[in-house]
Amino acid sequence: MSSKKRLSAAALCTAACAIFAAGARAAPPSLPLPDHIVIVMEENHGYADIIGSVDAPYMNSLAQSGALFTDSHAIEHPSQPNYLDLFSGSNQGVTSDKCPQSFDVANEGSELIEAGFGFAGYSEDLPEKGSLVCTSGAYARKHAPWTNFINLPKSANLPFTSFPQKYKTLPTVSWVIPNLDHDMHDGTIQEADTWLKDNLSGYVKWTKKHNSLLIVTWDEDDGTRSNHIATFFVGPMVKPGQYGETINHYNVLRTIEDMYGLSPLGNSQGATPITDVWQ
Repeated sequence: MSSKKRLSAAALCTAACAIFAAGARAAPPSLPLPDHIVIVMEENHGYADIIGSVDAPYMNSLAQSGALFTDSHAIEHPSQPNYLDLFSGSNQGVTSDKCPQSFDVANEGSELIEAGFGFAGYSEDLPEKGSLVCTSGAYARKHAPWTNFINLPKSANLPFTSFPQKYKTLPTVSWVIPNLDHDMHDGTIQEADTWLKDNLSGYVKWTKKHNSLLIVTWDEDDGTRSNHIATFFVGPMVKPGQYGETINHYNVLRTIEDMYGLSPLGNSQGATPITDVWQ
């Protein structure tokens, strides 16, 4: 074979491999492929506590500007199992808030990293990078599910002070966990609303021109409302409106998995991805 033909064949192979790789990482046609997703998990309040509340003006402005799910539900009680459900598709046998826990199974973070994407969790009041302390100040490890998985690097477990102001340097998917005073667990709805505005409004504005998404949801309700919680998506790829399909933490996880071509984890295998809210 001539050198020209060998070069031509090599070029065709390179092009074909590139097309295959791009296709393998592309989101399904019914889903967008955000450059970044930030997930904020709030605590222990039902849908009716938040939507329409005068104490949550910023959260309601986000819900009105994005996709608000009017029939969103947590999976169970208490808090910790729901965080694990959203992060790994299973509560991993945990039915309490007991700390510490330890698992060596696939999860949202490990799958993203293995697929060449980025993941990090940012927790307010975490004393230092990689800390596995159960409590520190108003930090509670039970609300930071990635800390329980030994197949994630220490660098994925970060204090919120490490949350970048240059948002383009964020990993592909980030979790943001306010402390107990700012997630409605110990503090008020108003305090949580103000914290979210003060700390995430810059990111929300940035998403509009940078193909990125904010997801705000609650771990569970207060035990009196059939676990009916508020969940809303905000970003330039979202069609604003209210959406009435029944969803839960597994549907949200499955949506993120399908966006990045990840294998569905645990109970998310049987969950339907959310496909009707996208531009």
